[in-house]
Amino acid sequence: MAENLLEVRNLKKYFSTPRGMLHAVDNVTFNIEKGKTIGVVGESGCGKSTLGKTLMRLHQPTSGEVMFKGTDIANLDLKEFKKKYRSNIQMIFQDPYASLDPRMSVLQLISEPIKVNNKNLSKQEVEKKAKEMMELVGLAKRLEMAYPHELDGGRRQRIGVARALSLNPDFIVCDEPVSALDVSIQAQILNLLQDLQKDRGLTYMFITHDMSVVKHISDDIAVMYLGQMIEKCPAKEIFKNTIHPYSQALLSAIPIPNVHHKQERMILKGELTSPIDPKPCCRFAARCPYATDKCLAEEPVLRELKPGHSVACHFAEKFVK
Repeated sequence: MAENLLEVRNLKKYFSTPRGMLHAVDNVTFNIEKGKTIGVVGESGCGKSTLGKTLMRLHQPTSGEVMFKGTDIANLDLKEFKKKYRSNIQMIFQDPYASLDPRMSVLQLISEPIKVNNKNLSKQEVEKKAKEMMELVGLAKRLEMAYPHELDGGRRQRIGVARALSLNPDFIVCDEPVSALDVSIQAQILNLLQDLQKDRGLTYMFITHDMSVVKHISDDIAVMYLGQMIEKCPAKEIFKNTIHPYSQALLSAIPIPNVHHKQERMILKGELTSPIDPKPCCRFAARCPYATDKCLAEEPVLRELKPGHSVACHFAEKFVK
């Protein structure tokens, strides 16, 4: 039986606003198997990045559990978490330029996390390891003294990958790491991540709004809507048997590169439900073409309809193929 590296239970992250509590991540539960990739998808503002940052403890969770190798890291003292687990859980950020110090060279940027987390290493040892990381991610030796503004987006993102890998983590949160890159460069970075996963047994959470990208890299896919996980299943399954109406709308928006193909899109109408102190109802009900009075009065729970396929919808059985 496969071993779970990460087990998330009822994770919540709320932010206080003048109008009330914003439910950015609300009661999210899932597992990630060791060496696998879970893709997290959804439109902007659904809580994908906040979920990743909460797992990383860049945001402190409001409540819930995050079991990493059997330890609840969500409720650990922050100082203890940084000391014991920070190096083992890393993140690749969305904007490769904004996440790098413009005053540091490529070699300095990659050396920094190594130096901070390995104070017993000499300057020469740190530099040697940084150069090994550069070679691993495909950065040429001639770029050692280059600065971020002198590089293209692909090379900047390779620096981000090298920084994350430099501490030999088991788990990496990839927060839309290719969304700011050209299509050809996207493919290079995705292939690099897959090769590294295969060689090092890495486990990924891959956050994106691009369904074609997530299909390419993920073993499982989780769909989020207004802070909640509404559908989770194997990557191949969601493209064959999409159950939740919101997931159906997401898939219908994927462009098909064929001028002769008549594509039927599911157009969503209606206003978004406010994520600030939401009422106990289905948050998608205001935009769902199948909503009933029950949807407006009762919140659906994420339940398993088929082995490995869970959906949060009162009438999910209607959409099972």
